[in-house]
Amino acid sequence: MAIEDDKAIKAASDTIVEETELGYQVFNAPDEAVLHQTDTDRIPRYDVTQEMLDESGEDEESWLMFSKNYEAHRYTPCDTITKDNVGELELEYTMEIGANSSMEGSPVIVPGDPPVMYQTNGPSHVKAIDPREGDVLWSYTFPAPEDAVLCCDDNNRGVAVWKDKIYMTTLDSGVQALNRYTGEEEWYASTADHAEGYSATWAPIVWKGMLFTGSAGGEFGVRGFHCAYNAETGEELWRINNCPEEEYVGDSIEQSGGTNWMTATFDPERELLYYNVGNPSPDFNGTVRPGPNKNTCSTLCVDPHSGEVQWAHQESAHDIWDYDSASQRMIIRDLDIDHLDYSGDVVYNGGKTSWTYTMEPETGKLLVRGQPMTQQINMMTMVPHVEEERDYVMMPGLLGGNDWQPPTYCRETGLAYHKTLNTPHEIYWRNEEYRPGEKFWGGIVEVEPDEEVVPDDYNGHISAIVAVDPATGKVEWRDWIDSDRYLWGGTMSTASGLLFAGTQNGDMIAYDAANGERLWEYDLGDKAVSGDPVSWYDPGTEKQYVAIQVGGSGFVGRGPRGDQLAVFSLSA
Repeated sequence: MAIEDDKAIKAASDTIVEETELGYQVFNAPDEAVLHQTDTDRIPRYDVTQEMLDESGEDEESWLMFSKNYEAHRYTPCDTITKDNVGELELEYTMEIGANSSMEGSPVIVPGDPPVMYQTNGPSHVKAIDPREGDVLWSYTFPAPEDAVLCCDDNNRGVAVWKDKIYMTTLDSGVQALNRYTGEEEWYASTADHAEGYSATWAPIVWKGMLFTGSAGGEFGVRGFHCAYNAETGEELWRINNCPEEEYVGDSIEQSGGTNWMTATFDPERELLYYNVGNPSPDFNGTVRPGPNKNTCSTLCVDPHSGEVQWAHQESAHDIWDYDSASQRMIIRDLDIDHLDYSGDVVYNGGKTSWTYTMEPETGKLLVRGQPMTQQINMMTMVPHVEEERDYVMMPGLLGGNDWQPPTYCRETGLAYHKTLNTPHEIYWRNEEYRPGEKFWGGIVEVEPDEEVVPDDYNGHISAIVAVDPATGKVEWRDWIDSDRYLWGGTMSTASGLLFAGTQNGDMIAYDAANGERLWEYDLGDKAVSGDPVSWYDPGTEKQYVAIQVGGSGFVGRGPRGDQLAVFSLSA
């Protein structure tokens, strides 16, 4: 069936998301949910068990959660595609998604005969696909409300899967549970009032029947939180405010920010959650929120049973540069840090600061702060008021460093791989009055500063893919990537020592993960590749597949939106 005949795809395609003075807004969305079923009988009927989720990282036939396993490695044990034969990797097919949207997600692959791919994109749209043929089996569009305001486009980065359900966050700061065989609605939970600026765009995770999610909206003066739901019924189990009230002066806690950007990471051995926490609010005017603004720009460790905070590690205290700690954490097992005589598990991430952070998982003690992945110029110096006659251009800019782009950890090399930005931004602070549902940045940003104010020591490279040793923090190799667009999306590594990444120039690249040598490239056209690669092996076809979503985001020069899913394959 042609996608133009699919009612749910048409509803998503007809929805318009535009940048306005209030932020990104939704127009012409459907008044109610739209489900279109095509061939649901093709989906094998069996539950995705907790055991399958626990073993997802070791299963070459699946990709059962956003970053493959709970530890968020984005690593596949598949080794059909190797350094020697990757040059033979071919494009199996491309398919039109049907909604010219932000394409920042990771598809989920449930194994079977056939396997089933659950693919999402904005605005709150999901499909079940037979990935062997690229056939849509059912599609669903959530009715995004037209009074929702969004910071950074209509992203949806993926789903969680558990038993007979999938779970998708929604632009109105909700969670929608769907029957994974039919696409029919099971339950919906609203986490907060979207009219105040709350929203959600990441993939949730599920562990032992508990679903973990949070809040976005830090650019709208909301108070950030995380929460857990019963994955079977949608009942809320607990909720925590990320910023402790006793640490804030006056009523600044009410607009504290400290929201969520990405999927949580879970340590099943310690039974601990690790959340990424964003900027304080307002972004640039720190005068209205004295003090360190505790737990913003932090790693937050939480007990999944109660929501009790165990520890927090802050990367940018009293942040006035928008240095959210936005990317997913990774749990790395049995890491030897020789210079500290430390051997054990660590929590690791890259920050917008462009430093990497290696932490002890039970206390949050910082073990290693890594070398800068990109340039640091005028970093963490006082931001001028808008009325001052002083130019101020900082690097990293407000997009990082490492923004939300999910990294990968390769067991074969012992290295982590980050997409980073090396872009100068000019910012100023000013006084702004808080109004619910309106931007509350406390300043202005010039994303393309005049050439004469850009620091002389800027190297001119806009972005890079960087390999880092988490044990030492050393940058082992770097591939500078230049463009008039920002480098977005995630990376993926394989058991055969390959690193896959798409670029803003429309290229899909396979690297030798050990040294950064480009072993294979494929031109996917003029649209930026902002999605995250995933891979799986299908015993029915005896092929290893690599899939990625193609299309940029409308926010801050990330390239034109698109609507393509590209699937590559190589026979065993």
